[in-house]
Amino acid sequence: MLTHIHIWNFAIVEKLDLELEAGLTVLTGETGAGKSILLDALNLALGDRADTGVIRHGAEKAEISVTFQIEAGSEAERWLKQNDLDSADECIIRRVISATGPSRAYINGKPAPILSLRTLGEMLVDLHGQHEHQSLLRKEAQRVLLDDYAGHGKLLEQLGQAYRDWKARREELESLRQASEERNSRLELLRYQVQELSELALAENELEDIEAEHRRLSNASALLENGNRVLQGLDNDEPVAVINQLQQYCSDIQQMAESDLALQSTAELLESARIQVQEASVELRHYLDGLELDPQRLQWLDQRLATIQDLSRKHQVAPQILAALLPQLQDELQALEQADVRSGELQNDVDAALARYRKLADKLSRSRRKAAATLSKVVTESMQTLGMEGGQFDVRLNRPEDAQPAASGLEQVEFVVSANPGQPPRPLAKVASGGELSRISLAIQVITAENSRIPTLIFDEVDVGIGGRVAEIIGHLLRNLTQHRQVICVTHLPQVAALGHHHLQVSKVSDTDTTISQIRELEEEQRVEELARMLGGIEITEQTLSHAREMFEMGK
Repeated sequence: MLTHIHIWNFAIVEKLDLELEAGLTVLTGETGAGKSILLDALNLALGDRADTGVIRHGAEKAEISVTFQIEAGSEAERWLKQNDLDSADECIIRRVISATGPSRAYINGKPAPILSLRTLGEMLVDLHGQHEHQSLLRKEAQRVLLDDYAGHGKLLEQLGQAYRDWKARREELESLRQASEERNSRLELLRYQVQELSELALAENELEDIEAEHRRLSNASALLENGNRVLQGLDNDEPVAVINQLQQYCSDIQQMAESDLALQSTAELLESARIQVQEASVELRHYLDGLELDPQRLQWLDQRLATIQDLSRKHQVAPQILAALLPQLQDELQALEQADVRSGELQNDVDAALARYRKLADKLSRSRRKAAATLSKVVTESMQTLGMEGGQFDVRLNRPEDAQPAASGLEQVEFVVSANPGQPPRPLAKVASGGELSRISLAIQVITAENSRIPTLIFDEVDVGIGGRVAEIIGHLLRNLTQHRQVICVTHLPQVAALGHHHLQVSKVSDTDTTISQIRELEEEQRVEELARMLGGIEITEQTLSHAREMFEMGK
């Protein structure tokens, strides 16, 4: 529901803060006072194209801010949450038009593209009387309205799921068929690659072990030579051997420590060094005993590494990845070899999914035809009371023979109307008279109000070209709509204005320099005076005031 509008430096409005409530709010004023400015500002906030010409003369920028109360579980609430723009149960949309730069838009304080304003706006407000903003002119909205009227919610959910199931299986089958075009060549390549990698039989971590052994055997001669030289220096029968010298040093320092205990720590360190050199000598001797020159083994390792490198280049992967590549290729090979079996299974799945979809789609079509006939009849009957005697409204369903499945069903929905006898039915979007279009829209909205998804309905001069009894009927229809929705109506008829729960008057104030449009909410006596003005024009008599008061009292 629309709860607040703030307008600043827009057209001839300098500053306006307007609180709006539930029920029927009527907007009146003399011709040229600026009744349309409020709607123009609202449209701009909801995504209309911006023009710097709307900035009030002498100002640098214009700003419009509108606040909506968001109903829990509504389509707008879901959209705001999905786009990370929700803010409790309130939504503030702000639009700034600058004279020197592009316009800017915000939803709950966050910058937003204009397309987002339009998308959200269509969930919050439905404006009747201006072709470019009326949702009923769109075939998609007409289909949604018919389905809401018929209560197709659950059936549409089932149909949508059936459509998604069919689509997913069909896409999988198509993908499989496209892959089968290259199947034979791919199969041949895969079999060769699997055989190569299977013959290689590279175990996990084997490459690291091979590389380590290859380095050792490649340097075996140097390792033996240097190792024996070090061992000879550490441990032999000569007095100059490191172990023999350390043994002597340990004996000497131990004797010294017997005379001076301060050398005991030094003696222990030397003894520890002797033991470690002794252990190192033993380990080195053991290593050299196991080290052999093995040219044949080295040649095998060379060949093994070369094969691994060749295959890694061929498959364009690191050598370490080869071991993991084999099971992947084996899985792909198995899938391709079983493609014919899977293709047959998928085709059966597609056929079954399509059969389920068509069964639900046919059920929806039957229900739509029944609902379309009923809606056509009741709207046509309503048109007879709204100044369009002899008019005809019809909901047409078009289902081509080659209709492809869609989440919304197999047929297109279109509203057509003949506003006057003898005229051929035309699409609702092509009805020439804005007043006729508004009244037809009003009739549809009244009939379908209980199931309407949009919380705020705005009617812009739906009473154009009518008066008397029809005007009063329209007023009551608008008031009845408020049982389910907030309604705002721009009107020039006192019969409609008298039935409003709230009454806003637009006036224009001019001086030698500026012209300013103002809007104020009228109290009871002010409403009577405004109704009298609408009834009697410039000169308001006591009889006119009495008539106005009678209308106001009857409209309470």
